Amino acid sequence: MSEKWIIREHFISMFQDFPSFKPSIGTFTHNDGTEVTLLNANGELCVSKDVPVVPLTIWLHELYPQTAPMVYVDSTGSMYPIYQDHPFIDSSGATTSSYLENWVFSKCDLSGLVRDLVKLFSYNNPFYYSGVPACSHPSTVSKMEAMDRLTSTILHDMEAITAMHEEEMMNISGLVVELERRGEVMEKVTFELELEMERLGDRTKDLYGGRDRLLNWLRCNDKSGIVNCEIDDIFEGCDKKSHLLIDLEANDSAIEDLMYVLDEAVEEGVVSFQVYIKQVRVLAREQFFCRAKREKIGSETN
Repeated sequence: MSEKWIIREHFISMFQDFPSFKPSIGTFTHNDGTEVTLLNANGELCVSKDVPVVPLTIWLHELYPQTAPMVYVDSTGSMYPIYQDHPFIDSSGATTSSYLENWVFSKCDLSGLVRDLVKLFSYNNPFYYSGVPACSHPSTVSKMEAMDRLTSTILHDMEAITAMHEEEMMNISGLVVELERRGEVMEKVTFELELEMERLGDRTKDLYGGRDRLLNWLRCNDKSGIVNCEIDDIFEGCDKKSHLLIDLEANDSAIEDLMYVLDEAVEEGVVSFQVYIKQVRVLAREQFFCRAKREKIGSETN
């Protein structure tokens, strides 16, 4: 039988099984840009009363029936766009399935293709996705239908896993940026601590040097037992003002120590607050005059 009669029989069989499709002739553009005039069948495929119809155009390849036809879903006249990342339909509407990928002339025809598309779209409609497809009884599921269902499930699982991994990668990227920022802060702090350690080391050396010089001076100048004297007996005023300044400084320190003792006493409840206030006022007045006199003597000396 010639190819023309085979194509005619396939068309007639398809139109009898699916009368919503009509034959036509149009210009088809291949992926490489080549334009050819091809036979096609277009119409609306009713999958279920609960979902929108699917506008289809089935183009017969130049080498049909040895080569599988090209199937396109036309969403221009539909109220619903093709949902993104459909497992069997790309953005241009080109449709693929196990039936088309495993096309064998002696076993496949247009009616069988449309019946396979009905099963495919009932499981995963281009314009509507229920989320949980209705499963047929295992005895009624063909091998190709099972492959399409498995492919759809795997693709949806891959999309979910990919989205989850992308979110995890974004979180990890954020953590990496934060860790890099903290690393820079730690490097800066470490550098400053090293500088501080160097400064402290130099200061320690200076203090040890000063101590050694002081001890050497004391050894050389300890003619009258200065080292064994009380610390208060070492420093003496050279004149009357110096003696007075030393006494004022000692009084100021003594008042400061007494105020500190009073603070602890009132906190522990040993002294009442009224007594505390009275004593602090007296001491503060005395300390004020003491410091004022010291400042006056210091300014006169300068």
